[in-house]
Amino acid sequence: MLKMAEIRTDDTRSLLSDIPLLGGLASKQLDWVAQRSHRRLFPAGTNVLTFEQPGEAFYIILFGTVKVHIEQTDGRDVVLSMLGSGDTLGEMSLIDSVGHSASAITLEDTLMLWMDNATFKKLLDEYPPVARNLVKILSARIRLSDQLIQAFATLDVYGRVARQLLAFAEKYNLNNSKGEVRIPITLTQGNIADLVGASRKRVNQVMVAFKQQDLIVVDDTGRITVKDRDGLARFCK
Repeated sequence: MLKMAEIRTDDTRSLLSDIPLLGGLASKQLDWVAQRSHRRLFPAGTNVLTFEQPGEAFYIILFGTVKVHIEQTDGRDVVLSMLGSGDTLGEMSLIDSVGHSASAITLEDTLMLWMDNATFKKLLDEYPPVARNLVKILSARIRLSDQLIQAFATLDVYGRVARQLLAFAEKYNLNNSKGEVRIPITLTQGNIADLVGASRKRVNQVMVAFKQQDLIVVDDTGRITVKDRDGLARFCK
């Protein structure tokens, strides 16, 4: 996979075939998307979407990590999801013409492909595979939300953290030769704590235990590799 720094302007077309939303499109159709899309690098800490503001663009994450969240009136931050390569942003507001349901901020330098409202709607109208793919993507988000709501209601912190790590592993499913799954997004213990509704200190204890049991490993960049999915799954029962 290309690193962000290695991507040239003329590489946009070559990246599109790996985007789940665009699966099933022919070469000429991918050319159409490439010609009408724009690429932008968002530095870490950039607000890409703002809660309740009207949508103006649709985004596809090429590389990087984006936190989707809602800041409460008391200052607390409710984290809804963490998105990475291949994920999409902003489609809901363009589809229903209602303000964004959450805010989104980059957690590291993030490269995105974006298109304006008119281009996005034309893409859906003229290329049925994209519309079907979008339905699948949104359905998967709902299924994942259902699973995580169940985890909140029935599992302790160990189970909730394990379920969240498994959800990321299932989503990206980037298996290596050992059957391990490296989660490609930036995922700090604070991020995980926000996602599972626990303190950072408690999550740290859980992560240390998982590492000691050889269920996960964290590399020098902070990326987590799930080594034993069955072992994590035992905490979810």
